[in-house]
Amino acid sequence: MVDYHAANNQSSAGGAQTYMEQENDWDRDLLLDPAWEKQQRKTFTAWCNSHLRKAGTQIENIEEDFRDGLKLMLLLEVISGERLPKPERGKMRVHKINNVNKALDFIASKGVKLVSIGAEEIVDGNAKMTLGMIWTIILRFAIQDISVEETSAKEGLLLWCQRKTAPYKNVNVQNFHISWKDGLAFNALIHRHRPDLIDYDSLRKDDPVTNLNNAFEVAEKHLDIPKMLDAEDIVGTLRPDEKAIMTYVSCFYHAFSGAQKAETAANRICKVLAVNQENEQMMEDYEKLASDLLEWIRRTIPWLENRTQEKTVNDMQAKQEDFRDYRCVHKPPKVQEKCQLEISFNTLQTKLRLSNRPAFMPSEGRMVSDINGAWHTLEGAEKGYEEWILSEIRRLERLEHLAEKFHQKAAIHESWTDGKETMLTQKDYETSTLSEVKALLRKHEAFESDLAAHQDRVEQIAAIAQELNELDYYDSASVNTRCQKICDQWDVLGALTQSRKESLERTEKQLESIDELYLEYAKRAAPFNNWMEGAMEDLQDMFIVHNIEEIQGLITAHEQFKSTLSEANKEREAIQSIQAEVQKIAQSNGIKLSGANPYTTITPESIDNKWEKAMAMVPLRDNALQEELNRQNSNDTLRAKFATQANTVGAYIQDKMEEIGRISIEMNGTLEDQLTSLKEYQKNIMSYMPEINKLESFHQLIQEALIFDNQYTSYTMEHLRVGWEQLLTTIARTINEVENQILTRDAKGISQEQLYEYRASFNHFDKKRSGQMVSDDFRALLISTGNSLGDGEFSRIMGIVDPNGSGAVTFQAFIDFMSTETTDTDTADQVIASFKILAADKNYITAEELRRELPPDQAEYCIARMAPYTGHDAVPGALDYMSFSTALYGESDL
Repeated sequence: MVDYHAANNQSSAGGAQTYMEQENDWDRDLLLDPAWEKQQRKTFTAWCNSHLRKAGTQIENIEEDFRDGLKLMLLLEVISGERLPKPERGKMRVHKINNVNKALDFIASKGVKLVSIGAEEIVDGNAKMTLGMIWTIILRFAIQDISVEETSAKEGLLLWCQRKTAPYKNVNVQNFHISWKDGLAFNALIHRHRPDLIDYDSLRKDDPVTNLNNAFEVAEKHLDIPKMLDAEDIVGTLRPDEKAIMTYVSCFYHAFSGAQKAETAANRICKVLAVNQENEQMMEDYEKLASDLLEWIRRTIPWLENRTQEKTVNDMQAKQEDFRDYRCVHKPPKVQEKCQLEISFNTLQTKLRLSNRPAFMPSEGRMVSDINGAWHTLEGAEKGYEEWILSEIRRLERLEHLAEKFHQKAAIHESWTDGKETMLTQKDYETSTLSEVKALLRKHEAFESDLAAHQDRVEQIAAIAQELNELDYYDSASVNTRCQKICDQWDVLGALTQSRKESLERTEKQLESIDELYLEYAKRAAPFNNWMEGAMEDLQDMFIVHNIEEIQGLITAHEQFKSTLSEANKEREAIQSIQAEVQKIAQSNGIKLSGANPYTTITPESIDNKWEKAMAMVPLRDNALQEELNRQNSNDTLRAKFATQANTVGAYIQDKMEEIGRISIEMNGTLEDQLTSLKEYQKNIMSYMPEINKLESFHQLIQEALIFDNQYTSYTMEHLRVGWEQLLTTIARTINEVENQILTRDAKGISQEQLYEYRASFNHFDKKRSGQMVSDDFRALLISTGNSLGDGEFSRIMGIVDPNGSGAVTFQAFIDFMSTETTDTDTADQVIASFKILAADKNYITAEELRRELPPDQAEYCIARMAPYTGHDAVPGALDYMSFSTALYGESDL
């Protein structure tokens, strides 16, 4: 039978919490299924009798035989190997309660916190309380100290069962109830340790009663495990009682505990192989992720560097939309991949250091620094591409405006010059009267005035054409052709004007009379007509503004123009009065006018028509300017909304970056608490994402409105995007550092107090509170820990904690060094010794032995990599486990 005496002196710090959970679990089960209660009675009674027999006694009824406390105290003495206080032999109720209390006090002294179980219930024969008490005793003395691969108690017992029954068909142990119902798991446990007792291949899954009886009878006859359950009880219930099954299975565990030496050796090998396999997989994952990310960067940069110009603003805005789609849809997953790549690389290096493996060196061109360099190039290309798109939109917008303005002015000028060459080349003055010649001369003087007034328009047309050429307008050829034609025609008009003037002046000396009123009308009508044409041109002029100040300037100029209309109307009336005076004189003197004014083609009707048109254009111009003012006010509102959100987001990112800086240095509580706090902090930060999306929507509206400046904020969308990405990367890195510290602590057995001490020492010498320290501060830190360092020894240590020679030491590198200096790790010699145990002290091992002692995947892993053994004592199929173990630690190649 099992010796439980050793369990007496083993009470872990977490025992109270563990048993509180167990007792709460029992309290929830107070209303037991009758079938379960029956199974518990049988199992617990058999278990108690297996120990009471050592004292020459037993029980028949579990709730009756423990009522006086005597056999209960005796049971505790047998399983603990300790003496309890002397029991009271009286028959009174008080004597029984005192005896039961002594037993319960003894149980409590072993770290078990009893809840809802009192001596009165036991003395009164309460079946539920009695079963609960016995289950608590079983847990404490039969199950608590079971430990398998860093798991204990129930989890450890379940893992042991899974490991032992894994090679058997039709057996899948996932729990302590229905997994045991067909009896195959019980038979598999026996066969694994005593294959001579069970013919496992003869068992059938569809015959559970036979299977269970076979296992129970063999265990009772050959393993000294009493029969605790009937096969019919297990098969006859839908879900067997978990506590009864656990109690029964724990007896098998203790009966076979002698086989633990080989299992421990196999576990050590499995652990080492599992680490190696996991590291290899992480290396493959890193290489693939790095290759994919670099390939994406390689394909993206040429697209961002493409500067193919478009002809229209709409075409460039389509490119801008493609770029926005890249920023918001395609790039964010790649940012996450880059962050994950750094985390994976750091985690892999930490695991390699903790397992004494050589550091991982990625393929050429796939180092983290290479990826950071490529990423920096990508972001530079992004910035340049965005700036180019914006400048191109401005350029094309300016070009479209200038081209439209050019064609408008050219059309007006061409309309004005139409027929002017014919007029200037006619010889009408040769047959005219004196008055007609004088009229022709005055008319020509008026034309010269008109010609001079149009000089500005010709210069404007030429200047616009030159600017279109300088801005690389796509249709510059047609613009240049039209401009050249206008300039050539203007030169011809100038020469013809001068020639006609000279001819008229020669004729004027022969003519005497002139109609002063016609001349005065012509001289005043021409400039006024030009003024009206200029005014109408200005009222129809296209305009483009980018802010409220510019549109308000145009409105002010328009208001100033309207203020001159009163004086202009007086001038119009004065000009019309001249024509009226002509009519009056002609009528009063009986003069018959020959027709139109000989000095000008400008009639009073044309002046009135143009005046009416100009007056009709004024309210249209008012409306256009007001609409533009409204649009600029709307744009200014967009600026203010974006600025408010940007200032809020910018301050939030700045605050969180400072908080993370403080958190990474001033971490309190256990590493698990820190990790939980950081992940909650990360979740809190991610909950701010809707604010970022809201800012992106404002930014999109601003870009769609062609707003290029914002006086309300110094933040740009690019700055905030970079800040947000840095914030997410920083918190992810901080979480990874804590996870790596947990790996270091668990792998090296560092206590929480040591970690606190390491952190306090590191923070003390980290003068800048940056999470890193220079070599001089690190030397002072080592000296403070009691190390006496020479230059050679310090150089060796710096080579360990700063292999890249950056001159700075991180906290993770510091604890890696301290844990390596103060704790033991698995070595090649230890692994060789473990293989030697599995090989029964031979210098080689066979594939059959590996498959028998190791899990299938790790057994095949070893077989595929072990070289044939060539020693003098080699046999067919012998494998060399010594060279394989050495290769695991990087001392030679597999």
